[in-house]
Amino acid sequence: MSNTTQLSARERINTLLDDNSFVEVGALVTKRNTDFNLLQKEIPNDGVITGYGLVGGNLVYVYSQDASSLGGTIGEMHSKKITHLYDLALKVGAPVIGLIDSNGMRLQEATDALNGFGEIYQKQAFASGVIPQITAIFGNSGGGLAVMASLSDFSFMESNNARLFVNAPNALLNNYKEKLDTAKADFHAKAGTIDCVEASEEDVINKIRQLLLILPSNNEDDDSFDDCTDDLNRLVPQFESDVKDPAKALADISDNQFFFEIKSDFAQDMVTGFIRLNGMTIGAVANRMELLDSEGKTTKKFDGSLSSDGCDKAASFITICDSFNIPVLTLTNVTGYAATVEEEKKIAKAAAKLTYAFANATVPKVNLIVGKAYGSAYVSMNSKHIGADIVFALPNAEIGTMDSNLAAQIMYSDEDKDVIKEKAREYADLYSSVTSAARRGYVDSIIEAEAVRKHMIYSFEMLFTKRESRPDKKHGSLL
Repeated sequence: MSNTTQLSARERINTLLDDNSFVEVGALVTKRNTDFNLLQKEIPNDGVITGYGLVGGNLVYVYSQDASSLGGTIGEMHSKKITHLYDLALKVGAPVIGLIDSNGMRLQEATDALNGFGEIYQKQAFASGVIPQITAIFGNSGGGLAVMASLSDFSFMESNNARLFVNAPNALLNNYKEKLDTAKADFHAKAGTIDCVEASEEDVINKIRQLLLILPSNNEDDDSFDDCTDDLNRLVPQFESDVKDPAKALADISDNQFFFEIKSDFAQDMVTGFIRLNGMTIGAVANRMELLDSEGKTTKKFDGSLSSDGCDKAASFITICDSFNIPVLTLTNVTGYAATVEEEKKIAKAAAKLTYAFANATVPKVNLIVGKAYGSAYVSMNSKHIGADIVFALPNAEIGTMDSNLAAQIMYSDEDKDVIKEKAREYADLYSSVTSAARRGYVDSIIEAEAVRKHMIYSFEMLFTKRESRPDKKHGSLL
């Protein structure tokens, strides 16, 4: 099937779910409004097919909008079918998958349609952090539908026909579609609105199935574990050479080299995604120094600083992991904060969000320092100082306030170069070495790079029954 071929709403459901497992709910529901020629129009399923079925043997709920039925527009009964599906999913604790292909609000139903959007938003807010919500966009997702997609935990787009927009490209000041198509998938992938873009509808659906198989069904019952067929004690000799691009390093240590990256085109200085360790789903966050292609060639370099987009990307991912009790692994290699005028406008707030996300999370948290760990940027990256349970470091790691040469230049600014060089060496030995940090208890163990996989497995198994309380409160105030 070509990349431009579109499936029907029912075909999308059948492709997503296990064979013969779909049970439709509300098949006979139809509109009540008969104004503006609606009396003469038949609207099968009121433009959306809803029901439940299995993915990998696990229960999921799914709705699929039908663009061939009045454009898949959302009206009163259309929205009621979706909210009823959410009610069922919340009662039993199962994910909801929305397959979006709609021309938006049903104008003939006016305020009833507006009410419908609001009711869907409310159900999505209630479900947030309770059950996974996944949205896939195959056609139009404009206006209020764009908000629905962004209220989900994970969102996907098909690269050819999917369009996501609050305001259409031609409605933006000084813009038009031919100049910049702000509704296209690649635009939103780079902006961080979308988690994953795939070339065809089948690829999107297969990616959703893959994600569902590694996620728990809800925030209490965890059925995301799988049998591990990989060697638990497997050495990873290539790990040290791959740490500059953690997408490769994380795959190295994961069961059977599995890595599911999230937001791969957005804030590429920060890597987020899921790995498996002894069959357990682990959320991974890592600083990136280089972007490597499939042949191992460097296509982009980064300076090791935390950017505001990178902080926001990581903070959002950590919050999702914590919501669904998914442990978090961090590969730290950070030298400071991004230093530009534009970054200065927002880096403090973004770094605060990252720090809060790590400190607030109660799931098992393991940090591996693979390179430099300087200043308060290092503190924000899941350090022991803000609550990491276990901190490892590679033998060549550097941990301190800043680069030792710069520290010596500041402290001995009136001395000659030889003195500064000598003091820099002393400072590195006393205050920037991994051994110095380990002696103070800030690093629990210094490990060899090739043994990282087995150490990570043992650590997360040890932390499996972790319980940690927080002060009683409604919720934090930092969003």
